Formats: sequence, C-alpha cells, structure tokens
Amino acid sequence: MDRKYADFAAQEAVRLLDIDSPTGYTEAAAEWVKNEFSALGFEAHTTAKGGVLVNLGGEDETDALLLEAHTDTLGAMVAEIKGSGRLRLTNLGGMRAENAEAENLRIRTRSGKVFEGTCQLVNASVHVNGSYADTKRSFDTVEAVIDEDVKSADDVRALGIEVGDMVCFEPRTRITESGYIKSRFLDDKLSVGVLLGLAKYLSDTNSRPQRRTYVHVTVYEEVGHGGAGSVPDGVTEAISVDMGCVGEGLSCTEKQVSICAKDSGGPYSYALVSRLIEAAKSAGADYAVDVYPHYGSDVEATLSAGSDIRHGLIGPGVYASHGYERSHLDGVYNTLALLTSFLGV
Repeated sequence: MDRKYADFAAQEAVRLLDIDSPTGYTEAAAEWVKNEFSALGFEAHTTAKGGVLVNLGGEDETDALLLEAHTDTLGAMVAEIKGSGRLRLTNLGGMRAENAEAENLRIRTRSGKVFEGTCQLVNASVHVNGSYADTKRSFDTVEAVIDEDVKSADDVRALGIEVGDMVCFEPRTRITESGYIKSRFLDDKLSVGVLLGLAKYLSDTNSRPQRRTYVHVTVYEEVGHGGAGSVPDGVTEAISVDMGCVGEGLSCTEKQVSICAKDSGGPYSYALVSRLIEAAKSAGADYAVDVYPHYGSDVEATLSAGSDIRHGLIGPGVYASHGYERSHLDGVYNTLALLTSFLGV
C-alpha cells in the first residue's frame, strides 16, 4: 500500500478534529463523515441514533464484517450558572478536570450562539491562591470563565447561555515534520480517518473485499453504548478500529498498530485476534499485541446488546489517552496495512 493513503487518512482526521463533537453533540461531525464516504463512492446513511453506516461492498453477505470507529469525543456540559458569572461544568465521557484545566473552550448554546472561554481552577491566580498546589482537581474545583463581560448569573443568561449547553475543548491539532500527530480527541477521530483512508484505497484501486464489509461510525462510544445497535444482517465479526494504548507495561508505540488481546471487558475473540496477527505478519505491518488495563470499546457494546459475533480491537498506537494525545503517521500506515491484508484487497 502506498503511504499516500496514510497521509490522506491523517489529513481527513485533521479536518474532522476541527469539528466539535462531544458525545451527545455530534450531528455536524456525523454529516461530514457521511459526506466524505459518499464522495468516495460508497453508500452511506445516518442511523436513527445519529451514527453513520457505510457499505464498502463485498460479495459474501452471509459472513459479513463490521468495522466500528467513533466520532464522538470527550467534553463537558454546563451544569450550573454561578452567581459570579462563572460556569460549573459536568464532564461528558472520561474528560478529567486535570486535563481540562487551562484549556480554551467553546460554549455552544441551543440557539446556535458560540462563546469562547477557558477552564480554570477556581481562584486560579498563583499570586493570590495559597492553596493552588494543594487543591485536588475535580469538576467542583474548576470552572469555565467566559470571555465576555459577565459578573452575575443574570449577565450570563442574557447572553443566551443556559444549563445543558455543550462545552467543547480546543483540540490543538498539529502534525510535525517528523510525522507525529498531536491533538486532543485522536481517540477516535484518527481511526475514522483510517477508515476513510481504507475507503479511498478501495475506490482508487477499484477493489472490493471478498466478504461484505460495513463501517459503522458511532456517536456514543465515550458513554458506553455507541455500538449497541445498527448491526447489518449477516455480520459474523466486528472489529473496533480505535486507539491502541501506549504506556508503561505495554509494548506498543505510536508508530505501530496495536492488536488488543484483552481489556477491562475481558478477552477478545481468540480466533479473530489470531487472524489479525497473521494479517499483520502477512502485510509486513509493524504491530504489537497488548492487554489494556482500563479500556472498553464499541464492539463490546455490540456484544452486550446481544449480537452473536466474534470481536476484535485494533488501532494506531496513541500516547496520553484522554489527554493531549500523540500518534504517528507510521501507526496510521501500519493500521491500514493490517486492514487491507485482513480484507484481502
């Protein structure tokens, strides 16, 4: 496979990362994803739940494959408008206050207005707050400071901001000259880019998988039920294409494709994991097999919903998950190489 498809996948991820999509607020991102697959010549439609289901073709409909990724991200919601004009937030998904602190954010109101702000520790000035270093960070000790002249709850409400409005954090995306991809929310927009790279390869080479292959880009993975539905008839295997974990005790790096043998939900299908390893070897892909200690995936939601399938999990290695994440173009390429080998294209 030409490395241009890894470059394409990364650039598509960059474009998607520019669209705010905290879990529960994903319509614009899903519409973009649907349009990108459609532009590559594939049938794509939006599910009732808001995800995107794509048919990549393939002859055998009785032994079909489902590839799952997600475009929802971490974020926050306005939980309280304080008398000071600041906002108490509640996290969406696994967003942590320690990682949100000092980040720029956007408040998106239900009327369509957007206001900028920053997430700060309450009483954030080190020169004033003698307990700055000792304060445990939580969403009760940080707050959103709105970049408007507001001094009371009434001032905030006059802008149109209310409880339940979405709070989106700045992703700060960049690709370095050395090929590192840095951004919030590479989990899992980078792998959505990978699946678009796969679709681009299929389109350019006018090839189709031997078995019918579908893509489901879900929108509620970060809260645990993204893949719990919209499984097409005939699917016997499902693979989550998500972030591969990088950290102490694991062997994967950002330049590899990670194959997960087990996570917090238990072991993945031994037979399918074995075939994924063989596909990586056949493609000459640089890969690692790891056990993730604190992880759950879309495909586990698919299983929990009652689907009778074999399940697997792969993805480019990503460091600093749920924080300011980092991967590499090599990891994207190796994930694409594994996928094309597994699909026989």
